[in-house]
Amino acid sequence: MGSITKFEKKNDNFVSQMKAYFKGVRIEWGKITWPEKRQVFVETIYVIAIVFVFTLFILILDLVYKGILSFLKIN
Repeated sequence: MGSITKFEKKNDNFVSQMKAYFKGVRIEWGKITWPEKRQVFVETIYVIAIVFVFTLFILILDLVYKGILSFLKIN
């Protein structure tokens, strides 16, 4: 009964692989450089402005196409 079974060997191998994986994750997590609060704020404002401009552009195109189609439908 003192011998190690195949299941115990696989289990030990799995546990050691998981430990190695999470050790690697911890090392990589330390390499991350997070942006500063001001940079996040400025880039968020840029995104909101760009979305607003494109929304207005699509609204104007929609109104133009709607006007053209209604003009063609009447005549």
